[in-house]
Amino acid sequence: MRIIAGKYRRRVIKSLPSMKIRPTSDRLRETLFNVLASRIGEDSCFLDLCAGTGAVGIEALSRGVGFATFVDKSRRACILIEENLDLLEIPEEKTEVIRSDAAEYLRKTNRTFDLIFYDPPYRDEYIWVLNEIGFRDVLSEKGILIVEHETKRGLPETIGKIRRWRVIKQGSSSLSFYESL
Repeated sequence: MRIIAGKYRRRVIKSLPSMKIRPTSDRLRETLFNVLASRIGEDSCFLDLCAGTGAVGIEALSRGVGFATFVDKSRRACILIEENLDLLEIPEEKTEVIRSDAAEYLRKTNRTFDLIFYDPPYRDEYIWVLNEIGFRDVLSEKGILIVEHETKRGLPETIGKIRRWRVIKQGSSSLSFYESL
């Protein structure tokens, strides 16, 4: 797996084939960051929920995000993310890696994020995490939530204080983009 663009372009990161991780494809990551390009800046905070290898959050850092938080409930995934951050020599003050369930993390955090990427295992129930984001103040006023999901899985158009404004489909995967109302 490689980083597509930015400061860490073409650098390869580790992935463990034995882990039950479905990494976001290079093509879908490129599409995602083409949409987000105008929203990324040194002052933006990125949250990578169900981070797996950390590829999406690392891509965000590579493209100029100022700070990234990686959340995954798997201890092995968190170790892998730390190894990938070290491999690319990403400064520790630009990142944090937290071992936690996504919904639990959102319930406990008092931080707000400009960009939240949520890519759980496709079999998971999405609504608990979507409710935490939609009914709490974890997404900044002009922030964007991106949910990767199976194309055939229906997601709500509106959840609390957020609404879906765009869906991009690529093969069996889709990206749903939500913003504050």
